[in-house]
Formats: sequence, C-alpha cells, structure tokens
Amino acid sequence: MTASTMTASIYTEPAIVSRRKRSFSTADVRWQAVERRDPAADGVFYCAVRTTGIYCRPSCASRRPRRANVVFFATWAEAERAGFRACRRCHPKRPAGADPHAPLVARACRQIEQAEKTPSLGELAAAAGLSPWHFQRVFKRVTGISPKAYAAQWQAERVRAQLAPARSATRAILAAGFGSTGSFYQKSRQLLGMSPQAFRQGGAGTEIHFAIGKSSLGSVLVAATDRGVCAVQLGDDRAALVRALRARFPRADVRPADAAFQKTLSTVIRLVETPGQVVELPLDVRGTAFQRRVWQALCRIPVGKTMTYAELAAALGQPTAQRAVAQACGANPVAVVIPCHRVVRSDGGLGGYRWGVERKDELLRREQAPQRRRPTNK
Repeated sequence: MTASTMTASIYTEPAIVSRRKRSFSTADVRWQAVERRDPAADGVFYCAVRTTGIYCRPSCASRRPRRANVVFFATWAEAERAGFRACRRCHPKRPAGADPHAPLVARACRQIEQAEKTPSLGELAAAAGLSPWHFQRVFKRVTGISPKAYAAQWQAERVRAQLAPARSATRAILAAGFGSTGSFYQKSRQLLGMSPQAFRQGGAGTEIHFAIGKSSLGSVLVAATDRGVCAVQLGDDRAALVRALRARFPRADVRPADAAFQKTLSTVIRLVETPGQVVELPLDVRGTAFQRRVWQALCRIPVGKTMTYAELAAALGQPTAQRAVAQACGANPVAVVIPCHRVVRSDGGLGGYRWGVERKDELLRREQAPQRRRPTNK
C-alpha cells in the first residue's frame, strides 16, 4: 500500500451513545430493531409487552409479540415504574454484553491465582457447583481460553516475577508452582515468548523486525518477533514510533524488516482503513493475566458496537474494576488489531486513547458507518 495523506475529515462529536440513540429515535425504527433482534439497540431502549407485563432488551430471543401490544421505554427504570417486570430470559437490567456466569468465572480465576498448586478442572468445577464439562465451557466462553490455559498464563506471570537476575532459575520455577524444572522448560518459549535466559537479560538476543507505512490516520508501525506481531502503533512522527518500540524492548535486537514483511504491514493498514475485516494475524502480546482477559474480551466486541468501561468490567465478573479495565485498554500493545477503541465512557464520551482521541473517534465512525466510502490511497 502506497503512502497517502489524510483525506478523511475527522468527525469530532464525543457522544457515541447519543449517536446510537439517534439511530433508534422513532418507534418504527425501534420496532424494526426488535424484529431483527439487533444487539446494537441493547441499552438504547427497552420494549415492553402489555399482554404479558414483561419488558425485554431489543435482542431478546423470546417469541416476538404483536406490534400493537408493544410499548418502548428509554430506560429499564421507566419500564418498571410503568408496572412492567424484567424478562428472565434476556435479563435487561444487566449491562449489555455481560455474561451471567462472569462472577463465577472471576472467582475461579482468583482460586487459580491464589493456589500454591494449580487446581484441577474437577476441583474448580466443584467449587463453582457445575459439572467439569459445563464449567470448562462456561469458563472458555467468558475468558476466551480454557482453565488450563489461564493457569498456564498465571504461572508464566509468576515465573516472570521470580526470574530476577540474581535469583536461581530453579527456585523461581518451583516457586511459581511448577512441579519440576523439566515441565517448565518444555514450554518455556510458549510461556515467556523467549528462553528463560533471554528473559532474565531483558530480552537480549530476541529479534524484533518492524516496518512503517502511511494510512489516512497517519503513520502505522508494525513490529513482530518470530512468534507473531508484538506491536502496532499509530502516530505522526515516524522516529518517535521507533523510539517507543525500542524503549519497550530495550535489550532486544530491533531492526527494520525485509520486503516480505510488507504483506503484514499492508494487512494492518487495510484494517485501519476499513475496520471490520477478518484478518488472521499471529500475535505475540505479553501482559498480566488480567490484561489478557481484557484484551480477549475486547476482541469479542462486534464491529460497529461499543461497550463502556463499566460494562466491560461487569462482563469480566469484576464490576468494581473499571479503572483496571481502563488501564488494561491503555496498555494494549497492538492498536486496531485488539480493538480497545471500542470502549467508551459511561456518559458517552470517548475516554482516552493511547494513539489520540481523534483517531479513536474516526475508527468508531468508520466502523459504525460501513456504507460510507472509505478514504483511498493513491
């Protein structure tokens, strides 16, 4: 993809939620949303049925009522003041995107994190009051990974914390809960992204290749290890992007990529220009277990939709962790690929964005208006 200048105007209205409300401003449009069970309308309005006395979210999978029996409300509180009760199928009072099993899974995560020895699937399921098969399915639906994979990630974090240069690697591995050094070394690259020795030396010896291209939102830097893409940065100053990459990997061998890497760079730039494409990019992103849970949850937000920090925290089963969720979004190392731009404030404001709030607003505008012609590179 060749270079281009910014050709799209920046849409600067801050209230994303108010835009969604305007999209469902009439009764006819709201009824159409109910007919197609549109999840984009969830939280924007609520539909109540006079004959049953029940109110639902628009995406509820229950049998559709007759239009003549339906009345709309802006909030669930208004529906209840009018005498309607909440649907037990779609749970309209819960934040959109929240999983009813999220608190249970959050407790299981804490059980894994606090145990000296990793609990078995049977032990975790028993504590949750579910069968092992059902618990495994629920855990993976909420977190995006299996309990075994989550435990492995947590052990990797403990190893990272223990692998100080002055400390014995054997002691660090055993202190992290591994039964033997052999079981750790068999999967050390998978857990750390590099050898234990390279990790203790601050990433020395790890090769990271990068390339920079132009998009309508400015420069795009993409970097990768031999395991996958480890950084996607947006900005206006190419030199500053490279400095930020080197600062993040101070002892790695960071160098420009060869011509073959242009395919990966072009894939990311296409994602910037036309959000919502399905791309298959191997990632090598490292963070805490909580950060990875947040990043996995971000990838499950549909294109063209947004969640608030509060809704995302509730969906993770930790409704009081809004600040931690915001910090995890800010720590996202791969812009656009992990769509942290889809999280906004509860008041409808955009909130922060590591690569500039104007870029965040433009990415959302493009995702929410797919029919609008995209800027092209010439």
